Amino acid sequence: MKAAFLGIIGSGKSTLLAAVSGRKLGHTGVSQLEEIVVPVPDERLDWLYNLYKPKKNVRATIDCLDLPGLSFADDHTRTAAKRLLDQVRTSELLVLVIRAFDSAGIKAEPLKELSQLMTELLLADLGLVETRIDKLQKQLYKPTKDAAKQKTELELHLKLKQTIEAEKPLKTAIKTAQEIELAKPLGFLTLKPVVVVFNTAENNPAQAFDTAGIIDSTIPVISVCAEIDYEISQLDQASKAEFMKDLGLTEPAANKFVRSCYSAMGFINFFTVGDDETRAWPITAGTTALDAAGKVHSDIKRGFIRAETMHFEDLKKLGDEKAVKAAGKMHLEGKNYIVQDGDVICFRFNV
Repeated sequence: MKAAFLGIIGSGKSTLLAAVSGRKLGHTGVSQLEEIVVPVPDERLDWLYNLYKPKKNVRATIDCLDLPGLSFADDHTRTAAKRLLDQVRTSELLVLVIRAFDSAGIKAEPLKELSQLMTELLLADLGLVETRIDKLQKQLYKPTKDAAKQKTELELHLKLKQTIEAEKPLKTAIKTAQEIELAKPLGFLTLKPVVVVFNTAENNPAQAFDTAGIIDSTIPVISVCAEIDYEISQLDQASKAEFMKDLGLTEPAANKFVRSCYSAMGFINFFTVGDDETRAWPITAGTTALDAAGKVHSDIKRGFIRAETMHFEDLKKLGDEKAVKAAGKMHLEGKNYIVQDGDVICFRFNV
C-alpha cells in the first residue's frame, strides 16, 4: 500500500508520520518528498511468531510519502502545490492531515481547511482533464489508427470536466469498464481512497468533528494529537503503557492510522507460517485463494493445487495445528475460495 500524506503548512503531518512510524523527528516539517515505511501492528502475527518461533517475523507495511506543506495563498504557492500534487498521482491512498489545534496565535479552522483541501484536489483534477482534452482535440485533427479510441477518451474527459464543474464526485461519471480503463492511468486524485486525520490539541486529543457536507460519509476519519503520540512512540513498551494510561488513551495513533488505511482500501490480512518466517500479507477483501497465492509468489499461483486453511481464532483457541486438525477446523480450499481476514494458509503447489 502506498499512501501520500497531504496537509497545509503547519498541519503537523510530519510529526504524525513520525508518531505512526516510530522514527525520530529530526526537524520541523520537510522541504522535499520523503518516503517512510510504516509497519502494520498486528497482535495476531505476534502470537503466531511466539507459537512457531521462526527465524523472522515479517509485518505488512504501508509505504508513506511525506510531502512538503501545501499553501494556496497566492498564484506562486498554488503553482508549487499543483506540482507537488501531480507527484502523488501514483499513490494508492491519500491521507489528509488537518490542523485542529491553535498555533502561534492562529486559531484552528479544521473544517474550513478540510473543505479547502478537497476543493484543491478537485481543481487539480480539473486542470488534468483540461490538459488532456486539449491534447486529444489536437490529436483528432490528424486522424490515426487510434482515432476511435481517442474520440471515446475525449468524450469521457468532456463528461468528467462537466462533472467537476458541477462539483460532483468523478466516480459518478465513470460507469463502464472501458471508462475505468481509460481513466485509471491518469491517477485522478478525487478517485483515490482517502483517510482524514484531525491533528488535535493536547488538551482535547479525542475531539470529534462533523464532516457532513464536506466529505463522503464512508471516508474514515480519526482524531489524534500528533505531539502526544510522537512522545509515546519514542518510549519503551512499559513506559508507553503507563503514559497512555495516565492520559486515558486506549491505543496509540499507529493502530488507529493503520486500521483507517485498511478500511479505506478495503484490505484484510492473511498469514503464512513456517520455520523461516511468520508473515502478514495484505490483500483486498474478496480476493480468491489463487490470487492470494500469487501475492506470495507467482510460481505458487501458476502451480496452485489447494490451500490448507485454518482461521487464526481457531488456532489460538485450540493451541496448535494438531488440535485444529483434530477438531476438524483445518480445511482444504480450492482456487475460488474467498480468503478471510485472519486466515492462516499453507499453499500446496507443483511447478
